[in-house]
Amino acid sequence: MKVSIIGTTGYGGGELIRILHSHPVFQIHSIHTTRDEIRISQEYPHLSGIFEQTLKKLDVEKIAEGADLVFLATPSGVSGKLVEAFAGRDIKVIDLSGDLRFKNGEIYREWYHHEPVNEDVLGQGVYGLCEWNRTQIATANLIANPGCYPTATLLGLAPVVSQKLIDSKSIIIDAKSGVSGAGRSPSRGTLFPEINENFKIYKVNEHQHIPEIEQQIKRWDDAAGAITFSTHLLPITRGIMATIYVQLKNDLNTKKLLQLYEETYLNEPFVRIRPEGQFPAVKEVSGSNYCDIGLHADRRTGRLTIVSVIDNLMKGAAGQAVQNANIMCGLDEKAGLKLIPLYP
Repeated sequence: MKVSIIGTTGYGGGELIRILHSHPVFQIHSIHTTRDEIRISQEYPHLSGIFEQTLKKLDVEKIAEGADLVFLATPSGVSGKLVEAFAGRDIKVIDLSGDLRFKNGEIYREWYHHEPVNEDVLGQGVYGLCEWNRTQIATANLIANPGCYPTATLLGLAPVVSQKLIDSKSIIIDAKSGVSGAGRSPSRGTLFPEINENFKIYKVNEHQHIPEIEQQIKRWDDAAGAITFSTHLLPITRGIMATIYVQLKNDLNTKKLLQLYEETYLNEPFVRIRPEGQFPAVKEVSGSNYCDIGLHADRRTGRLTIVSVIDNLMKGAAGQAVQNANIMCGLDEKAGLKLIPLYP
């Protein structure tokens, strides 16, 4: 099957090339940019002699005629316009931005400060949290790839929220990300002297992923309230750790809760549950599509602590996008994603 990538020069687009270059079914038909037409290896020298396609100017009609599926690794506010341009054409679309994640366009406008996508197009989009929405993904033509923080958070919360085992108004999320999550465009806050040997909080109670997390939690428990969500920047390149604190409704111990998580994710190839007393670290999923989860129920306070880690560029972006594409196209969900994490 032929695939095209728009937005190839960003980190997410670069990861898509890395995965798809070795995919057993998908073939990279074309890569696109709004900038100069150059060989991708001039932008990413690590691809020299491996992948030497030329970045082409964006032409929606030609892409739709030549490819079966297109990945949009473009910024929010740009992707939405491209989705509308591809609407009604015979091509599947996976959008890695936030433009399709909200069914309520006003929420998108408030948090992303862009005009929302046309309601008819929004209605066609399926939220691509693979482990919890596989049936809809399998029949979709338009996928909203989840955000990186929401992926780690929702996979960690889903078993206890969906079973209504927690007070869903008590959710506190302390999340941390590597610098690649800020994208490839330079900014003062991500300069080496600013981030090296440093650790800082940002977008306090204002991160654009807050409503995305709340929207999905309410689908599992309509009594859910607002969350407290804090984000921090780590002096590392890749990785997200979401440490989540929730109040249990009943006296459940760690062993019983781990059994629930193990049963819930038993047949999920990319979610790994740690044994009691063990907790994951970001390096243990680096370069892979895995989400690793550990947890502990504190009998003294009645609170459950959930630790969920992913690679923000993989399970948090390109890896999950390819997982969605595999499901959409009826392929082995693991195709192209059987990558052992990079360690150390």
